[in-house]
Amino acid sequence: ERLDELVPEDLLVQLREEVEILEEIVEPLDLEKVRAQKQTPVWFGSGFNNFGVQNFLDKFIEISQTPRGRPSTDGEIDPESPEFSGFVFKLQANMDPKHRDRIAFVRVCSGRFEKDMQVLHTRTGKTVRLSAPSKLFAQRRETIEKAYPGDIVGFVNPGAFSIGDTITTGKKIQYEGIPSFSPEFFNYIRNPNPSKQKNFKKGIDQLREEGAVQVLYSNNDFEIDPVLAAVGQLQFEVVASRLVTEYGVETTYEPLPFNIARWVEGGWDAADQLQGKLFNAKLFKDAQDRPVVLFKNQWALDSFQEKLPDVELLNVAPIVLAD
Repeated sequence: ERLDELVPEDLLVQLREEVEILEEIVEPLDLEKVRAQKQTPVWFGSGFNNFGVQNFLDKFIEISQTPRGRPSTDGEIDPESPEFSGFVFKLQANMDPKHRDRIAFVRVCSGRFEKDMQVLHTRTGKTVRLSAPSKLFAQRRETIEKAYPGDIVGFVNPGAFSIGDTITTGKKIQYEGIPSFSPEFFNYIRNPNPSKQKNFKKGIDQLREEGAVQVLYSNNDFEIDPVLAAVGQLQFEVVASRLVTEYGVETTYEPLPFNIARWVEGGWDAADQLQGKLFNAKLFKDAQDRPVVLFKNQWALDSFQEKLPDVELLNVAPIVLAD
């Protein structure tokens, strides 16, 4: 009845017809399917007009589940475990353009986080002091003292963290990383202005840390230009645009004739044996100095595996833990 008063008759008729269609073709909300990642709830609204926002937030809180155990190299870690642990799932550069800061977003997985606590950075084996923790919402940033499993905490990142890193106060563990797709497009990226080289390198490093693009380097000392590796061409456009707007660097691209990347299991001990044995392929290294072979096509990859069956190749980069 209230809709009859608020909505014009022609629009109300259309609304009811469309709602009937949705009721016929859309499955009812099933929280078990949502939590099994087989169904995704969808809300309709407008942030600009503040329409439906509060309904979305209320429902989101209602159906959200409590923190669950997370798989690690030491089995599943219960969120009620007394030892603090966290997982770096996102990095973002230049959130505050005035300070050119970088923020590492960490999900608390177990225990209790406290400001200024010291933790083990599993990948590097170093001890890191977690100072200036923040809770971020849109452009607002609030310093916090404590956080619990399920909370998201932001830390100023001076280059210590990468996406997929684990931090802990207990024994050395590594949480399962975020799945990444093997890149299929490769371009040399060049800075034509030598006076901008410092900004160019800084921009490439920070965008790589964010996960905006993967970066490879040649083993040839005379080839100094980095290679950007991406899943789609749009990533190259985004990187070029951000280098201009955030770092003041114009760049150019030169495509490479490869469309498949494979990391070499066994590191450089295995990769060094490939010298002189690569055809329609080329050996590079990634930002963590792991060997990766680029192949021109599937035929080149199949030929390689047929001739060198003992060399194991990986679709994604292996995780290497510090000793």
